Amino acid sequence: MIGRIFLGLLGIGIGVLIVFKGEWLLHNVGRIGWVEKYLGVFGGSRLFYKLLGVLLIILATLYMTGFLQNWLPNFLQGLFGGDL
Repeated sequence: MIGRIFLGLLGIGIGVLIVFKGEWLLHNVGRIGWVEKYLGVFGGSRLFYKLLGVLLIILATLYMTGFLQNWLPNFLQGLFGGDL
């Protein structure tokens, strides 16, 4: 329980850093070619970094609350069918 909370808070912190420091990431990591191709708007890589950070925050919150462990197997079973 304590470990899940710690990892969840760590994931949320990293996600917040990715969202707020997206410009820094862009300058140090660079642009991502396939993201620029498919998102095609100005700053496609910037948008991708922000979306990645938000997704990490959501997944970390779900993991921290224990919802991910209960929801994910049921979702995958409904998506692909069969027993997991």
